[in-house]
Amino acid sequence: MSTLFDGSCLCGNVRFSVAGFSEKVANCHCSMCRKFHGAAFGTLVGVEGLNWVSGKDLLKDFVASNGTTRTFCFNCGSSLGFRVKGEPLENIELSISTFDVDIPVKVDAQIYTAYKAHWCELQPELPAYSEGRAS
Repeated sequence: MSTLFDGSCLCGNVRFSVAGFSEKVANCHCSMCRKFHGAAFGTLVGVEGLNWVSGKDLLKDFVASNGTTRTFCFNCGSSLGFRVKGEPLENIELSISTFDVDIPVKVDAQIYTAYKAHWCELQPELPAYSEGRAS
């Protein structure tokens, strides 16, 4: 039997579970992630075996001018995830802060640091990329 990792939005109406995670987890300092998460950066992870347990009908999308999509709960406004241009909901990268349990991931990079808030210090132990990850 495999372990499932549960998460939810602030109001608890949107609930999901996942079976696994991408190995790449980054703190994104782009201005859109900062504004969407209301924080110095957004930390997102790709997931496997995503199941929307409840509240899928409350998911709303904001499509930015660059075509990226940010998904949130219509009821409470919780920032749930991000998709690159043209990707379906099944390929969402979820905000790690929405998980209700400890998850087996470790942040391994800082991306879009050229756009970081001046009051935020980078973590010196993590690789930092001024734009996206290096290939």
